[in-house]
Amino acid sequence: MPVIEEVLRTHDFVELENEFGAHNYHPLDVVIERAGGVWVYDVDSKRYLDCLAAYSAVNQGHCHPKILKTLAEQANKVTLTSRAFRNDQLPLLCKELHELTGFDMTLPMNTGAEAVETAVKTARKWGYKVKGIPDGKAEIIVCANNFHGRTISIISFSTDEQYRDGFGPFTPGFKIIPFGDAQALRAAITPNTCAFLVEPIQGEAGIIIPSKGFLKEAAEICHANHVLLMTDEIQSGLGRTGKLFAYMHEGITPDVLIVGKALAGGFYPVSAVLSSKEILGVYKPGDHGSTFGGNPLGCAVARTALRVLVEERMVERSAELGAYFLDKLQTLRSPDLKEVRGKGLWIGIELHSPARPYCEALKQEGILCKETHDHVIRVAPPLVIKREEIDWAFERIKRVIEKH
Repeated sequence: MPVIEEVLRTHDFVELENEFGAHNYHPLDVVIERAGGVWVYDVDSKRYLDCLAAYSAVNQGHCHPKILKTLAEQANKVTLTSRAFRNDQLPLLCKELHELTGFDMTLPMNTGAEAVETAVKTARKWGYKVKGIPDGKAEIIVCANNFHGRTISIISFSTDEQYRDGFGPFTPGFKIIPFGDAQALRAAITPNTCAFLVEPIQGEAGIIIPSKGFLKEAAEICHANHVLLMTDEIQSGLGRTGKLFAYMHEGITPDVLIVGKALAGGFYPVSAVLSSKEILGVYKPGDHGSTFGGNPLGCAVARTALRVLVEERMVERSAELGAYFLDKLQTLRSPDLKEVRGKGLWIGIELHSPARPYCEALKQEGILCKETHDHVIRVAPPLVIKREEIDWAFERIKRVIEKH
């Protein structure tokens, strides 16, 4: 007898995940099975406009055909060699990142959290070997309400109690200052300070934009005190804010740049730490590594993802269409609306009440957003969104926001 395959629907997948998967996320109950550009489709054939872009990992749009072609071609050649051997894609990615960003060297990793851990290790090693900090005394300054990942070391300097609850003991060596407070940074620096790690715009905190000039003053303070300025641009980088990197809005260049997410256009986990030869030159063989970091499949995908970003002028699109979207969203009127703010296609709608019901209502309207820090709706579509799609989304967002 022929085998009849069971047709599963949304509720079936939700029940399976709830039964057999760990409950470390609280996703909206939409089960996506395919996507293209700014649109995703669920298992019940309903279409949604994606206004999260996988937390900025798919800036180039879902399943971009050029990146997909590269993925398939490279997968037919070689996918993984480990760093025990060389491959023909890593050197080209390093060269192209240098040409695109101006940084001398690249240290490739996989996930964003791994890249942040790598930056922390880099700063400490530099502090001991170059700055001359006494062994075991290096300090790194970070900001309150930061989000740099979820490893033990990273949550050790988080101010979100949920991220820390039940996971101690924590890694020492970090000082926390208010975000956007240059004077607090100046006061926190000691002879043992090796780095200041900061998001130019805080994403998970709710698209928090510091006052103009903060990053520039922070760079000056760090330079004057022989402290590395390390910018985490895993979410804010690669076009999201209307510049290639958010630090460019202040006209400065950090000592260390951390990138990930959109570096591979959502096809593969690729991240990297970029810096000068002096700073990344502290490493010698065996100091740090990753089996998958710098693998040929990931590097080939990243090379095309970067080329697509530049050739299709996605950074410029983000600046133009982000301003257009923000202007429209700032016309919203509701007693529950506190503020609409943003930079490029990275917008936060802050409410007085919890944002989750709004996100669920938007899902019913065909728009996928996600709450962050309870009271903020994050709006961050792929950078390939069109003006008419923004108009379509705005009418539905307006209906949901002004109805509540």
